Amino acid sequence: MQQILEFIPIVLFFATYQMSGQTVSLGEWQYTLDGIFSATLVLMLATTLQLLLAKLTTGHIEKRLFWTWLAVVVFGTLTVSLRDQSFIQWKPTIFNWALALVFLASHWVGEKNLLERTLGAQMDLPKALWTRLSYVWIANFSVVGTLNIWVAKTYSESFWVSYKLYSSLGFTLAMMVVTVVMIAPHLKENESSESL
Repeated sequence: MQQILEFIPIVLFFATYQMSGQTVSLGEWQYTLDGIFSATLVLMLATTLQLLLAKLTTGHIEKRLFWTWLAVVVFGTLTVSLRDQSFIQWKPTIFNWALALVFLASHWVGEKNLLERTLGAQMDLPKALWTRLSYVWIANFSVVGTLNIWVAKTYSESFWVSYKLYSSLGFTLAMMVVTVVMIAPHLKENESSESL
């Protein structure tokens, strides 16, 4: 459910971008949406609201949500204040590459990699599977980051905005399926041994 909620700011970013040139009025206040800069402001506000709602409803903020919020605010502020969309376009690349590095480094810090530390209490899987899963996620983060900046530098801004929305959904769903396919046989083994 948390993964789905994380898409709301991206969807709002996309929708705001599509409304470029339209004027929003509230009483006497008016604002004309100006493409990626207005979309970036909406992304920053939506991510901030998401962070505050998480804190209010659960009493804590997940590290991934905090780091996402921080990256959005830093790169978004640079984008809006300097009127340069390349900052917000680089944000997904840098964020995904940083995740890949953190996951990779976790193989040499402690006895468990980051994925096993995060989900190990919920699932009892063989050490080799935790390692394979971690490397699959590292590859995913690396590819997603690389494709993002390639699309941003190769295609138009509007194409990149659409790509950002659809690739976020697509890669997340694909990784959920890959992860389930990899762990499903082991979950069945665990259920069989518990029923004996």
